Amino acid sequence: MMETFAFYPHLPVLQVVVPMLAAPLCYLLIKPRLAWLFATLVSWLTFAMAVLLLLQVSDGTLLQYNIGNWEPPWGIAYNVDRLNAFVLLIVSGIAAVVFPYAWHSVQKEIPAKQQTLFFTAMLLCLAGLLGMTITGDAFNVFVLLEISSLSSYTLISLGKDRRALTAAFQYLIMGTIGATFILIGIGLLYMLTGTLNMADLAARLVDVQSSRTMQAALAFIVVGIGLKMAMFPLHLWLPNAYAYAPSVASAFLAATATKVAVYVLLRFLLTIFGVAFVFEAMQVQYLFLPLAVTAMVFASVVAIFQQDVKRMLAYSSVAQLGYILLGIALVNVTGLTATLLHLFNHALMKGALFMALGAICLRVGVATVDSMAGLGKQMPWTMAAFVAGGLSLIGVPLTVGFISKWYLILATLERGWWPLTVAILVASLLAVIYIWRVVEAAYFKERPADAKPVKEAPLGMLIPTWLLVLANVYFGVQTDLTVGIAQAAATSLLGGAP
Repeated sequence: MMETFAFYPHLPVLQVVVPMLAAPLCYLLIKPRLAWLFATLVSWLTFAMAVLLLLQVSDGTLLQYNIGNWEPPWGIAYNVDRLNAFVLLIVSGIAAVVFPYAWHSVQKEIPAKQQTLFFTAMLLCLAGLLGMTITGDAFNVFVLLEISSLSSYTLISLGKDRRALTAAFQYLIMGTIGATFILIGIGLLYMLTGTLNMADLAARLVDVQSSRTMQAALAFIVVGIGLKMAMFPLHLWLPNAYAYAPSVASAFLAATATKVAVYVLLRFLLTIFGVAFVFEAMQVQYLFLPLAVTAMVFASVVAIFQQDVKRMLAYSSVAQLGYILLGIALVNVTGLTATLLHLFNHALMKGALFMALGAICLRVGVATVDSMAGLGKQMPWTMAAFVAGGLSLIGVPLTVGFISKWYLILATLERGWWPLTVAILVASLLAVIYIWRVVEAAYFKERPADAKPVKEAPLGMLIPTWLLVLANVYFGVQTDLTVGIAQAAATSLLGGAP
């Protein structure tokens, strides 16, 4: 029935064009509440389109949309398969809950005259992330990456703490270096093959695999994307960016931006360069393995000593990216399945945790461990959401965190690399320690006598937060959808049956 609608064949391009065109319109609305309502409506539209696209490709179908009816490699093609439909669902789904959540938090943390700009930048960031996911053109990836990056710098700089400007500048410097590396890598690939279309690149690179230019292109692209996804030890921009950005921006970026960067890395490594070149000729997995394990353990240890809970969760994200990188480095279907599952699951858990922190910032003003003393009684629903998100982060059964870690452990055992199994368990135990610090303060300490009483967060923030919390539980019990898509995509990427 949906096929009868005129827009249906154009869903791939509408997925990007709608939020892209909505951004300047949002800015013209001037009044912040109107801008927020408009941005929320757009986020729901993009989510609906992502669901429709996933339904179309769930049986393994590949959708190709040629912009302007120009056939690739002359024109730009948007391609949708199970893998990027899955990532589109993650990004748009997080946007669909973060945008309605945003109103109260933005009113508290951002001056009225900058609120319309904030929602405009959020829409641009959403458009850039969706575009990077769906495009089949390597240079188009770079352009859309820059759109999402520039809007991210703006979002971070709007934080109420003056250190937000320093954090945004630091991210701008690191992000620009990363983008330059990616552009050089893409330029080298174009020099070798004369094309920028990803499918064409993959076909033509087969004949030049002994070329040093191709090896250099791989190195530039891995380092460039590594900076963007905050891969250890290229993560130094991330803790300050998440800690000083407005709470809404932290929740959205933590749940989406690094996930899209990981997707782009997978697309370049496994689709364009190919499994044989990356893992057999270049042995990239032996670079990723130590970085992944160090990130899992080192970043978790650093998180334990953070007083600011936003910084704690930021270092936790670096550790979680270690899990994701480990799944890639294991070079088996189970490991890659774990990576893809953790993209989805980490978005759910980190989105819920940062949104709970945003509610705490609204009522308390800061989100340090000490400031949370006694909040378990005064903000019971908010703190319960934080605890549920924390349990998922640790990997407790019946939550999504358990599912992806379970597949990661299975992948290490398939390889016979049991020390990696131990590393996963140790990193999970470290997560118990830093989450416990917050739980102890909220439930086992009394509110200071001189502290003002606080009331529970408004329903406009609690309902979206709890939607993500419930998603953490639902997809931790009902795994058919996520595991099915992740396994099929992993098998296809590693060259097995589609």
